[in-house]
Amino acid sequence: MNSGSVIQQPVIELMQELSASDMDDLCQATEEAILDGNGFGWLTPPDRSLQEKFWRGVLLVPVRELYCARFEGRICGTGQMVKPFANNEAGAHIAQITTFFVAPYARGHGLAIGLLEVIEQSARRQGFTILEVDVRETQKAAISLIENCGYEKWAEKDDYAWNGEKFVRGYYYKKKLEAVEQS
Repeated sequence: MNSGSVIQQPVIELMQELSASDMDDLCQATEEAILDGNGFGWLTPPDRSLQEKFWRGVLLVPVRELYCARFEGRICGTGQMVKPFANNEAGAHIAQITTFFVAPYARGHGLAIGLLEVIEQSARRQGFTILEVDVRETQKAAISLIENCGYEKWAEKDDYAWNGEKFVRGYYYKKKLEAVEQS
């Protein structure tokens, strides 16, 4: 083995800012996910400037936490936890997951389950008791992941999303989170 080789482990991190190289990685991963059909709303990759504005905007919104997965040092996926606004007292116990994806080249390394676990841990620490996520019926791997991680389907919606050819159904999931014991 080459003694100069460094094996970088997959990492999940909460992002407070994005360097130029992180933004490049994030936009590339986003484009690949969109082309693979996991574009969290986009059907075709938007111009890079629009993607950069989107991701910078995410970092500015106080109720959003952006988690990024890194593989071999590069950002290759994301998940956001969206917390309720302060005026939503009735729903203050529920957080949501959105923009959840791992680029095709980085799949199979446990990053999606790692992202999900880190988001769940953050939600528990902040006192949320329910975490929700919605997904298109065509996203079989995501459905399998969230069902295997204990999420319960509570609703379906016809005409949830247009995939460029037809409407597809959406599935809504929730998971009841156990409280974090205070030590």
